[in-house]
Amino acid sequence: MKLDTSPRLADPDAIFARLVEAHLGLDEAASRRLDARLVLILANHVGDEAVLRQAIALARDPAPPNARR
Repeated sequence: MKLDTSPRLADPDAIFARLVEAHLGLDEAASRRLDARLVLILANHVGDEAVLRQAIALARDPAPPNARR
């Protein structure tokens, strides 16, 4: 299976706002734990190791998404 990076969120700004809101009041360590838990929950939902490897590689790439071809 191949990683699907096409836009799929109906309201990405609202999702971003919820992510920011989830971090309010947390110190750096708690914020990192929240991020780690969220990543593991979503990785479990995806459930495909090949797709997760592609996502990890993409996340590590410093190039903006629209610069990739």
